[in-house]
Amino acid sequence: MGEEGQLISCHTVDAWNQHIRKDNNKLIVVDFAASWCGPCRVIAPFVAELAKKMPHVTFLKVDVDELKEIASDWGVEAMPTFLLLKDEKTVAKVVGAKKEELQQTIIKHSGSTSG
Repeated sequence: MGEEGQLISCHTVDAWNQHIRKDNNKLIVVDFAASWCGPCRVIAPFVAELAKKMPHVTFLKVDVDELKEIASDWGVEAMPTFLLLKDEKTVAKVVGAKKEELQQTIIKHSGSTSG
C-alpha cells in the first residue's frame, strides 16, 4: 500500500528530509502543529480529509515540539502553520486553523484546478 492520499507524520529530521526531497516535484503541504494546541486538533480531521481528496499532493505533519529545529528552520512561530512547498521552497503559507483559506491555497498551488 502506497502513501497516496494520506497525512504522513514526520517524527525525525531524516524522515522529513526524505519526504521533502522525494516528492519535491509535487506540492507538499506541511502541517506544523503541537499536541497542546487546540486549533491544531480542530483542523486535524479537515487536513486528513484534504489528504484523502488530493492524492496528487503530499501532506506532511510535523509536531513542533518533537522537531523544533525544523520548525525554526522554516520560520514557524504560530500553531498551526501550513507551509506549501515546491522544490524545497515555500510557495505559500497559511497561519491559523483557516479551513477555507487553506483549501483554496492548496487548490491554487496544486495545479490540478478545474477553475
